Amino acid sequence: MSWLDKLERKFGKYAINNLMLYIVVMHAIGFIFIHLDITSITRLQLIPQLFFAGEYWRIVTFIMIPPTTGIIFFAFVLYFYYIIGSYLESVWGTFKFNIYYFIGLLGTIVGALVFNYPVGSTTYLNLSLFFAFAKLNPEFSVRLYFILPIKIKYLAWVQWAFFVLTLIRGTNAIRLAILVSIINYFIFFGKYYITKQKAYSRKQSYKKKSQVQKSHFHKCYVCGRTENDDPDLEFRYCSKCSGSKEYCSEHLFTHDHK
Repeated sequence: MSWLDKLERKFGKYAINNLMLYIVVMHAIGFIFIHLDITSITRLQLIPQLFFAGEYWRIVTFIMIPPTTGIIFFAFVLYFYYIIGSYLESVWGTFKFNIYYFIGLLGTIVGALVFNYPVGSTTYLNLSLFFAFAKLNPEFSVRLYFILPIKIKYLAWVQWAFFVLTLIRGTNAIRLAILVSIINYFIFFGKYYITKQKAYSRKQSYKKKSQVQKSHFHKCYVCGRTENDDPDLEFRYCSKCSGSKEYCSEHLFTHDHK
């Protein structure tokens, strides 16, 4: 039984069913509040200095910040997030999906407060959901710009490449923001990659052993055949040839002495 299964037996009853719907609704409320000038993005952001100064609501309100401010694209992104979250919950179950999301959320919050960098949205956290979805359902197709169909695994590869580039060239704050927000992905899928690497290592080791086993001990100087070509083939050295030249039974008496 895995650690997740043990946790689920004890705390599964507290899991939030259809969690992604609540997240999407929070994004929608944030979008409306910002566009109606009820609040501002800065007012919602998780800014450590202001949080420790008493603005404790920021630990929750940053989740409300919409991924984009364009109305049409915002609606599409929210719908896509809901599809992703619903799929993950249907595959893993409510509790495990809750754990996945809240590990990423907790990592984002703790990282911001400990290392003192502001969090302006849950973009990286939502991308961790995207990566999980692409891992579990790589053949799923989306229409890029509503026109070009493309499999989600390719979009995930592009995003991973962007992450790597950002880790190399970005600021320390951005690097930390990325790493802590996708820690949930590596907790859930790390075992898969370790197992895959071990399987690859075993395969390479087997290939090397096979190559060693296929190495020959005898080889005809004329035709190049070895005992691997014909186990019944006999080989002899010729005493009249210079050096240690070996011949198969077919060429032992018919070859030109050298």
